[in-house]
Amino acid sequence: MTEQHETPSGVSGKALVRDIPQATVTRLATYLRVLAGLADEGVVIVSSEELAVAAGVNSAKLRKDLSFLGPNGVRGVGYDVAKLRTRIEDVLGLSQGHRVVLIGAGNLGRALVGYGGFGVRGFTVVAIFDNDPSVIGQSYAGLVVRDVEQLTAQIPALTPTIAVVAVPDEAAQDVCDRLVAAGLPSILSFAPLELRAPAHVQVRRVDLAMELQMLSFDAARNDAPALPEIAEVGSGRVARRVPPPSHLTHAAPVEPARGRPTRRTAPHSATPHSATEPSTKGSVITP
Repeated sequence: MTEQHETPSGVSGKALVRDIPQATVTRLATYLRVLAGLADEGVVIVSSEELAVAAGVNSAKLRKDLSFLGPNGVRGVGYDVAKLRTRIEDVLGLSQGHRVVLIGAGNLGRALVGYGGFGVRGFTVVAIFDNDPSVIGQSYAGLVVRDVEQLTAQIPALTPTIAVVAVPDEAAQDVCDRLVAAGLPSILSFAPLELRAPAHVQVRRVDLAMELQMLSFDAARNDAPALPEIAEVGSGRVARRVPPPSHLTHAAPVEPARGRPTRRTAPHSATPHSATEPSTKGSVITP
């Protein structure tokens, strides 16, 4: 079995990466996680159907996503797990790994630095910064917390490529400004607000409260009763009406009171316009 991982003729690898949609990039990260698990289990070849099921997508979408990477599999055979994993790592920029600095040594920051999953995916936390005197100098996961006032001065020696911001909302923009001044190209923020940064700096936000709100909405939608049917009529919306009770649908007609003759009046006849008489709009009425 042979596999080709070169990019199509006349198309550079960088061009392919630039053309990949953001949604596909997100799914590539999922495929990479699945492939890593398959490699740990000793799987050598995986079919598109098997990989799609494990990633939670249909096989047609998976094949379309992987087509952005150039030729990767063999029809009727499948994908080489190790080679496809390497190819996705190349596209996602993980081949050389990333050095990460973490700003904020609170509960969230300590949980992040203690998470072992970052290292196996190519992300190494190299320093932690904070402004709290009670935590500066403390050690977490083998790293000593540094004073955030030294952030700009120490960044060149640390050579990070990504910064993670896990500080209170009111401090997030100041930290972002310091990171931009230090030359960090990529920032991941856990503060639930938009951070202002130059266009060349990539800022991504993780809002845990918003994610919980979306889950709350989904739960409420699943539990809520169905709303009344709405029918579109012209440009308006008309709700379906409930029919009246049966004893009201055939009400007897109302008869006039007895003993009082009904007055009848002759029908009113309108005076016709003459052939040359102008109408109220200025036009001429013709017979």
